[in-house]
Amino acid sequence: MKVLILFVGWCILLALSWPLAVAALVLLPLIWFISLPFRIVWITVGAIFALLRAILFLPARLLGWRRG
Repeated sequence: MKVLILFVGWCILLALSWPLAVAALVLLPLIWFISLPFRIVWITVGAIFALLRAILFLPARLLGWRRG
């Protein structure tokens, strides 16, 4: 669904201003490539927080606490 919205938006941009649409077509992979390390860091930080949460809630789970 996101790809379809992106494509329709690009087609509208192409109809309004073709140089800007071509620039967006060229720069989008470059921006994705630059943001890739930030995504990897975000996944790592999320995994660390999930591990800490599991460690902190382990005693409660062992004692039989269940979410209501």
